[in-house]
Amino acid sequence: MVARARQFLSHVVPGIIKPMRVLWNEVIGFLFVCLGLVPIPSGIRAWREFDKGNEGPFRVLLTVVFCVVMLYFGITSFLKARNISRT
Repeated sequence: MVARARQFLSHVVPGIIKPMRVLWNEVIGFLFVCLGLVPIPSGIRAWREFDKGNEGPFRVLLTVVFCVVMLYFGITSFLKARNISRT
């Protein structure tokens, strides 16, 4: 009985784990892309204030770096999900 249960789990678990890993990477990728897109309007406002001379370059630079990093994490997460689904 134990041998059959072990054999059943050895066939079923890989079939469940792989789609769960793909789904996890896709959800995390979506969240990172959303986090990367949310501060764009604030960055545009900061850029306009920087052009007027009211604001220093730090806020604009910080917004750009944050957006780039979050979008990078999101895109690489989607690419990782794609690689997992192809194997």
